[in-house]
Amino acid sequence: MMGKLVILPLLALHVALQKLEFLLQDCTRQDARVWMLMKSKSVGRHFRAVFEAVAASLDDLPLDVVGACDDEVKELGLFLIQKVKEAHFEAQREDVWASNLVKSALYRFEGRVIPDPSELRWVLDYLGIKNWAECNDQVKFLEEEIRFGSGPAARLMGLMVYCRCVFFDHINFDARRVESTKFEYNIDCLNPDDLKCPISLEIMEDPVTISTGQTYDRVNIVKWFKASNPVCPKTGQRVQNLDLVPNLALKEVIKKYCLANGETFPFHKDKGASKKSSANDVAILAMEEATKMVADFLSLKLAMGTIGEKSKAAYEIRLLTKRSAFNRVCFMESGAISYLLNLLLSKDSTAQENSMGALLNLSKHPEIKPVIVNDRGLILVVRVLKNGIKMEARQHAAATLFYLSSVEEYRGLIGNNPDAIPSLVELIRNGGDQGRKNALVSIFSLLMLPSNHYKVLEAKLVPLLVSLVGSMEISDDLIVDFLAVLTSLAEKPHGGARAIFRAKALDAVIRLMCSPYSDSSKLGKENCVSLLLAMCINCGREVVEILVMNTSLMGALYSLYAGGTSRISKKISSLISILHEFSERSSSRSMPRALSHENFIHVW
Repeated sequence: MMGKLVILPLLALHVALQKLEFLLQDCTRQDARVWMLMKSKSVGRHFRAVFEAVAASLDDLPLDVVGACDDEVKELGLFLIQKVKEAHFEAQREDVWASNLVKSALYRFEGRVIPDPSELRWVLDYLGIKNWAECNDQVKFLEEEIRFGSGPAARLMGLMVYCRCVFFDHINFDARRVESTKFEYNIDCLNPDDLKCPISLEIMEDPVTISTGQTYDRVNIVKWFKASNPVCPKTGQRVQNLDLVPNLALKEVIKKYCLANGETFPFHKDKGASKKSSANDVAILAMEEATKMVADFLSLKLAMGTIGEKSKAAYEIRLLTKRSAFNRVCFMESGAISYLLNLLLSKDSTAQENSMGALLNLSKHPEIKPVIVNDRGLILVVRVLKNGIKMEARQHAAATLFYLSSVEEYRGLIGNNPDAIPSLVELIRNGGDQGRKNALVSIFSLLMLPSNHYKVLEAKLVPLLVSLVGSMEISDDLIVDFLAVLTSLAEKPHGGARAIFRAKALDAVIRLMCSPYSDSSKLGKENCVSLLLAMCINCGREVVEILVMNTSLMGALYSLYAGGTSRISKKISSLISILHEFSERSSSRSMPRALSHENFIHVW
């Protein structure tokens, strides 16, 4: 009994001290200064509650039992309890003054009135935010808060972005590396429908997998089961148990998808969220108006600033347009695009790179694509692709062509530019991994227009890709993309398969097919199957005979068939049927040079 009297207060004291440690960590975060300033009253209440818990724990702790028999120790304990009870946690006068200035600036943003610069500079000095990097740290912290659904953080982020752009002229080196416009795209790209719950048909917030292997949003599948439906909604199978396994991998993919498309995760679709909608609307209004002011300010710098100011403005635009569709529209409306295109002609490598990175982000918006193209943008982007001062600018240009080529009309315009496709091929030849990937996806998109096929063949892309596929220094991801482009060429009746055959691609492809199996190479092997099938169809006996003579190929096909998807399994079946038919007819020479498409099963 006596042990319990000691353990319970000690446990409560331990928990209270842990909370105190977490509070102190939050208060001393260098990247959360403005956030903690605006939360000062709430922080004070938290400290008060923690210290009251500490005092209560000390009150309940029998000092004589824990060995504190000395009168001086007891007196010290009682003194501590008394001081904890008397502690005050009100915000200091300077904190109140600074937070009021911030609120005043936010109200001005809502009315689209420029805040008093002297007041904002006082707040920055008070918080110790002395340079671009420290201001950018505040922005990044607030971005994280917004992703977790914090409306007030949106207002503050608009303010801090404004301060970062307006009050700090110099981007120090460490901060310069904070963000980079990295283009990420897989040819076998993600289908947004795969992220939607089969029940609600909306993107999932909390994906969970049930015993049948299907994934649903937790709230929807729970409602389904509560309605006495012990079956899988998608397959109709009876559910053996109601265990819900969180699909953390898919949840991370959904987060990245939302981030790339300017959406907030989580979505907060619950009913309680509607009570906060008006406050959030005000927060969003303040952030949007601040962004519009920033767009006007940076566009003016692009138009009239020094080359250093233009480069810095382009970099700010590059940051602000990376994830937000709204920001992209703001800069379009401010007239920044024309100035960014002019900056591509600069002999300053950093200015050119920043401008190209900003245009890459802007080109993702459907309304901005025609603005870029109609303002001689294609010519200038291709010029950077061919002669960009830095490799980074060239790879950004390749990615920009990919986004522009999503419009069918622009695929023809890009293909008709005599430097576009040859420059993409040159980037594949001499660029780094990211440059090669950007060029590949651009070419893959351009191949959706049949008239571009012969232009790609004329640019000698096929022998280059075949040589790279056989290289031991190329990553599996790039090989997958190389094979996807080769397959796209081989599947169309424009001589692509014949060019691939002449480049002696079969040796490299068969070697990949027969290499040791691994998860990282699985997609590459599946692309090999698609390529071999297309070459058998469009080249006929020449290809089939070589494949039949390779004794290890059939085993590799059957091995992949056992663990492949239904789509690739059907292609493997078609390929095996072709090889078996040739073997059975090997004594006859009646096989035509090109096999008829009707002779085989095709599932694309």
